[in-house]
Amino acid sequence: MKLILAAIAFLLPIAAQQPVAPSTEFVGRARGEDFGNYNLVQNYELGVRFHGVGGSENKYRSDVNFRNGLRLLASRFSLNSKDGRGRLFDELSVWTQGLGNDPYQSAGLRARKNRWWHYDMLWRSNAFFNPGLAIATGQHAIDTERRLQDHDLTLLPQSRLRFFIGLSQAAQSGPALSTANVFDVRDDEYLLFTGIDRRQREFRFGNELKVFGVKLHWMRTWERYEESSPYRIDGAQQGNNTADRSALARFTRTEPYTGSTPGWRVNILKEGRLLWGVNARLTHTTGRRQFALDESAGGVDRGGSARDRQILVGGDALRPVTTGHLTFSIFPSERLSITNHSGFHNTRMEGNSSYVELSNGAFAFDRLDFQFLGIRGFTNSTDASFQAARRLRFHGGHQYSTRVIRSVEQQGFTGFTNRFERRQENHVHAGMFGLRLQTLSGFTLALDGELGRQDRPFFPIADKDYHGLNARAVYRRKNLWISAAARSAYKFNGAGLSVHSARARTYSLDASWQAWGWLAIETGYSKLHSDTASGLAYFDSANLVSGARSLWVSNIHAVNLAANLSLRDRVNLSLGLSRTEDSGGNSSSAPAPAAVFAPAQQFPMLFQSPSARLSIKLTGKLRWNAGYQYYGYREITLPALNYRAHTGFTSLLWTF
Repeated sequence: MKLILAAIAFLLPIAAQQPVAPSTEFVGRARGEDFGNYNLVQNYELGVRFHGVGGSENKYRSDVNFRNGLRLLASRFSLNSKDGRGRLFDELSVWTQGLGNDPYQSAGLRARKNRWWHYDMLWRSNAFFNPGLAIATGQHAIDTERRLQDHDLTLLPQSRLRFFIGLSQAAQSGPALSTANVFDVRDDEYLLFTGIDRRQREFRFGNELKVFGVKLHWMRTWERYEESSPYRIDGAQQGNNTADRSALARFTRTEPYTGSTPGWRVNILKEGRLLWGVNARLTHTTGRRQFALDESAGGVDRGGSARDRQILVGGDALRPVTTGHLTFSIFPSERLSITNHSGFHNTRMEGNSSYVELSNGAFAFDRLDFQFLGIRGFTNSTDASFQAARRLRFHGGHQYSTRVIRSVEQQGFTGFTNRFERRQENHVHAGMFGLRLQTLSGFTLALDGELGRQDRPFFPIADKDYHGLNARAVYRRKNLWISAAARSAYKFNGAGLSVHSARARTYSLDASWQAWGWLAIETGYSKLHSDTASGLAYFDSANLVSGARSLWVSNIHAVNLAANLSLRDRVNLSLGLSRTEDSGGNSSSAPAPAAVFAPAQQFPMLFQSPSARLSIKLTGKLRWNAGYQYYGYREITLPALNYRAHTGFTSLLWTF
């Protein structure tokens, strides 16, 4: 007992990274109860959550969002045929998690009748709360719930000819706040309220068959998306700046959006007798989008003049997307394998999209038409792997990719029309290499590297001249496992008027140790260093300032410790700690931009979460659980978002 108490005292600072509820322990007989030709296993965990928050509760809701109240933390019902020949079904299982008011709830159903059909259902509900940045003074926020469900039915699951039917649905709804700048970019901002309403549905039907060693899998899909989120301001509104003359008398905005996406998915697989294999995949969708925006506003601008403006935006466009992949592998010998992979992607948006702005007061009429955007990409890579010795393997390869981007738009202002066509093409060559080494003592070493060059990156921050190196070592010895890894990624770009470079280095160390049968310990540490230097251009008092540089520096340290202590299957104690800190860095070595941008060169912050969970077996079928978890968040740049939260739960777990 002294040894146990000493271990507990030593491990008290340790906490788990995951929430402490629901529990992972179960009681009762693993084989369940017999009912005729079926075996039944059930477990239900009913509990109460509690929490207390100090500081920014909005930030806590954005990160964690666990609240007070009664919950069905977890449950599982499983009924299985003992001989696989049930009358109506051979397997029926239902499971739930977080039902009652947890921010993340889910439920699932699985039913199977061997040789005839399989059915799977998954339901999820995610409460999403985002208070927006502190600089928005609470005027940017969203509080919605996303509900998702998937249904999949397989007919003749164990035969060479299978059929698939599926349905997926997603919906998002809830209130949201935003702001709008109406008459002029230098004008005032006004608070807008809307009710989010988004819905998506997909129906699919497919088949899989095997003929002469070739497996063909195809799926036909129909997808429908709808969104309707109207904005409205009733009555006069002064705006955020009460000292100016700008005021809004009325504002309405409706922007319904609908779209349908029918498509095909095809997969073909053929394997030779240990000598070669072919895998081909093809997807094609022909999306159609219809959208409209009707905005009407009236009031007084910052100059004191009456304004009446109307904006109409509409379009009806096709969005065909085609992707294809072909993989061919050959195995000349047991030591050598060669794989060639080709990929093709083509995305187009074609149709008419118009922006029309009408100002009644100034009798101005502006129009902008967008007609076409096309992105076509092709990639080919060849990789080879050679087993030089029993415990030594080398691999290497080359990858080539090209991308073409084209666009067409048309502008019209007071009777004058311009048509603009743009095209850009870029090419990337990359080489990969590496090795795998394994020793008799349980030590494994993996080394990988990549070197790439791109002639014309589309964005200044895209990869141009880059290289990366990875190393990972693993040691296994009885009940001890240790892993160490190091990664680096460097890129240096010079595109257009801006020069961009980025460097990232990651180091990690993880270990787990089953010290005794009743004590297990896991720990991990990682450090991520990144610094990015880019060109910076901005306006200061209506004057363009260019030639400045911006440097972002980040040093993230993350520590995870966890321990599990079990006493004769009656008492289980889990302890741990999760701590993540970004210490920032010294950015004074880079040419400084305007002083107002200096605080944005780094983002020092600290997040830590110790926790503990205790589970005690009361009877053969009943277990009592209790847990506590602390969340602490602190940052220097925006201290208004700092918070500390105490959360916990207590529950009873019944298993039979």
